[in-house]
Amino acid sequence: MDGRLPFSCDYLQGAHPRILKRLSESNFESEAGYGEDSFSETARERIRLACASPDAEIYFLLGGTQSNATVIDALLRMYQGVIAADSGHINVHETGAIEADGHKVLTLKNHEGKISASQIETLLLAYQNDENQKHMVMPGMVYLSHPTEYGSLYSKAELREISELCRSYHIPLYLDGARLAYALACPENDLSLSDIAKLCDVFYIGGTKCGALLGEAVVIPKRGLIPHMTSIIKQHGALLEKGRILGIQFDELFRDRLYERIGVPAIREAGRIRSALLAMNIPLCFDSPSNQIFCLLENRFLRTLSEKVDFSLWERYDEAHSIIRLATSWASRPEDSEALIACFAEKSGRKAG
Repeated sequence: MDGRLPFSCDYLQGAHPRILKRLSESNFESEAGYGEDSFSETARERIRLACASPDAEIYFLLGGTQSNATVIDALLRMYQGVIAADSGHINVHETGAIEADGHKVLTLKNHEGKISASQIETLLLAYQNDENQKHMVMPGMVYLSHPTEYGSLYSKAELREISELCRSYHIPLYLDGARLAYALACPENDLSLSDIAKLCDVFYIGGTKCGALLGEAVVIPKRGLIPHMTSIIKQHGALLEKGRILGIQFDELFRDRLYERIGVPAIREAGRIRSALLAMNIPLCFDSPSNQIFCLLENRFLRTLSEKVDFSLWERYDEAHSIIRLATSWASRPEDSEALIACFAEKSGRKAG
């Protein structure tokens, strides 16, 4: 980078050293392509075990947008749309990838990044009772993310309520787990991988943002839910010829429960930064216990802060203030957090503590 402190996102670094070591050690081994290699199969078995889902089908895709677009297109009929929070990644930050496949994103107003079962049911009933139903986009599935775009977490009770509602209406529930490792590392989180596998029809386990070079693992707990999934993945340009690269990474991430621990440094450092900002009376915008921190700053402070810190400008709040996002990662270092806190203390004219 340019020497600034790295807090703009959680995929600035390469990969966990164990993954790099394994990739190097296996470099000259010859394996089949397209995810049919032995590394991918071992990784699938490890993931099935971690999710307590012995019959699950698992596919390794290149990235999050490809995973979302592929799964949503595979689950929906051409006249159906996907229900999501208005702040959801598929609605805001995927450049219309879902719409490009012919499916409308049907948005609900988010509450700290989340949507509720009652909101979903209201939308479903509105469609069912609409006399112009045949001219409307039919809601065909529900999309959630854990953590959400605002770093908030669904509780087990909330996810169970949404799951039961979806099953009563016979529509699939899909969970985007791009940052799932950070949710699992949060003390506030009460959802395990096995809970998610029981309550969701499809979900993906994020690798790109969680210690892998690239890649996501799409998990379909019920075998046969999506026929010809490999063909659908390839049609969406998400099937890697050298699938071993993805298999090796997830095999290592799920060896010795590494995936469930890899987010701990991110949560620890995010907590340290949050506490320091609060001590300096810098407002936090969302109740986010995960690795994303959103704070409200005066615009006059942004330029000077950006000279030393790489952060994300989230949105303009008013003429004088903006919301920025700071993101920690599996590779976050205490010394970087301390330097970041010092920047806030110096540039804002406030003292930490």
